[in-house]
Amino acid sequence: MKLLELIPQIYKYESFKDFSKEFNLDDKDLIFTNRFLYNNFLKELNLKCEYMFKNDYNVKEPSNDVIDRIIEDMKNKDIKRVIAIGGGSVIDIAKILILKDVTSTRELFERKIPIIKDKELIIIPTTCGTGSEVTNISITEIKEKETKMGLATNELYADYAVLIPELAKDVPYDFFVYSSIDALIHAIESLVSPKANSYTEIFSMEAIKIILKGYKEILEKGREYRKEIIEEFLIASNYAGIAFGNAGVGAVHALSYPLGGKYHVPHGESNYEFLIEVFKFYNEKNPNGKIKKVNKLLANILEVQEDVVYLELEKLLEGLISLKKLREYGMKEEDIEIFTDSVINTQQRLLANNYVSMDKEEIKNIYKKLY
Repeated sequence: MKLLELIPQIYKYESFKDFSKEFNLDDKDLIFTNRFLYNNFLKELNLKCEYMFKNDYNVKEPSNDVIDRIIEDMKNKDIKRVIAIGGGSVIDIAKILILKDVTSTRELFERKIPIIKDKELIIIPTTCGTGSEVTNISITEIKEKETKMGLATNELYADYAVLIPELAKDVPYDFFVYSSIDALIHAIESLVSPKANSYTEIFSMEAIKIILKGYKEILEKGREYRKEIIEEFLIASNYAGIAFGNAGVGAVHALSYPLGGKYHVPHGESNYEFLIEVFKFYNEKNPNGKIKKVNKLLANILEVQEDVVYLELEKLLEGLISLKKLREYGMKEEDIEIFTDSVINTQQRLLANNYVSMDKEEIKNIYKKLY
């Protein structure tokens, strides 16, 4: 049985300038990023690379129609490497740009066309959440289905994952919180995954420790303190990416995708909606399995008894940013049934990786509680 796979080589640099020199960036490189990062860190270096900016496509969260447009605009460029610099949306799109002859993003995600990698990929994350720099997964919204879908295949692995803390320091507070909660969810879901093992658990548990310790310090010292510990969060996100890239995630992600797809709620924020309720459900349905390890770990970090860990975790996260009701995003009561069916019909890859099984009524009840 395979225990751990880690394909990208992982690098860390103090500045983007240092990275650009060591990797000898040239006119065969395409940098896909946003204009803020370009103006603040890349422009002055006068690199000879090709550039594409997510701002030019009005990208908030990836969708198949937008990716199709970007692919079309790339067709006549002679590119050997794609360098993704940004958060989850930039990285998810860049993973598709390294594939050959993608005629339809929707058909790609539905696995109706061949998946062939023909370019190198370098990923530089600028948020502390996705861990996507070390996973073989891309997520996008499929407009026609009003949900998000994941494509998991080894062709999507980066060749190099590069951590540069200076690029993440200016991430706005709300975005920092939602993205790092996403990393926390990756770590905690992968810890209870049926595919978790003694190797993946090391990365899951260390990520949880770093993130929750950092949250406690931010609540004590103020929001700006996050900038002083941003490197720790980048590393924790990377650890969580390694963990869930090998062990997978489950119901938190599965239930969040219809909300994100239909109402365009950012990925980390939509995941935050479901974290506590899903893990309360897990704990009630089977408190004697792997979740005991989670409960003990959380109790030690939060300095509370195990029977109140989810209440205390909820308080900690609410101290950082408030959890909304699902209806505050525009969700309607009839969406509860629609979203439940969507999860059952389109997210079996994730439901199969749950800590415990969930039937239709159990999924529906979680939506009802949060509505």
